[in-house]
Amino acid sequence: MLPDIELAVRLQSLDDRLMAIAKEVAALPKHVAEIEKKLENHLKRLEGDKAALVGNQKERRKLESDIQGHEQKISKLKGQMMDAKTNDIYNAFQHEITFCQQEIARTEDRILELMGESEPLEKAVKAAEAELTVERRHVDAEKKAAQERSASDRAEAAKLSEQRAAVVAQMTPRVYSEYERIRKGRAGIAVAEAVAGRCSRCHIQIRHQFLQELKLGIEIKVCESCKRILYYAPPESFDDLVPASVR
Repeated sequence: MLPDIELAVRLQSLDDRLMAIAKEVAALPKHVAEIEKKLENHLKRLEGDKAALVGNQKERRKLESDIQGHEQKISKLKGQMMDAKTNDIYNAFQHEITFCQQEIARTEDRILELMGESEPLEKAVKAAEAELTVERRHVDAEKKAAQERSASDRAEAAKLSEQRAAVVAQMTPRVYSEYERIRKGRAGIAVAEAVAGRCSRCHIQIRHQFLQELKLGIEIKVCESCKRILYYAPPESFDDLVPASVR
């Protein structure tokens, strides 16, 4: 195999890993954002449950205050009834007292309804608070892991970039320029191996004469279909020539 081809294969391997690291580094913030979004939604649900509970308690306090107001009014009306001069005035006071008593009964019924509603709300709030505590710990752990992974990826990428620069320095400038041109136009993949008479990237059958010339390794050749740099790696043993299914 030509030295430039060997270097191109090595370079492709480094670029593959660098691309994988770049994707992972780019995905980590998205992952963190997703788990933080889940936490935010959880928090919103908790706030909604708390608001409902607070509203329930507020309404109950108001109704209890209304009952006190009605009871005070009844007490006042009963005192005024004692001074009524006519039956009409007396009956008017009695009618007003009856109305207040009805309002008290209606209000007490509503308070009972609210008390029944408050119990599941209180349970929901307590459960949501407990779940939120667990969720926050999970998010904090995920964020820490993501930060550590990102730092590790960046450190590995820095080492790989140094290795890449060393490989590029050994390549013929023309070959490296061609490698970069192909890589940019082929989704980052500039080199392909000829396997079983086909290009390992586009899977197109290679012409027999072309394959024989490729095996000779005299010159750099590109796939006639996908235009990637092709290389042929001779089998290291007889077993490499025999399909696993017939061994």
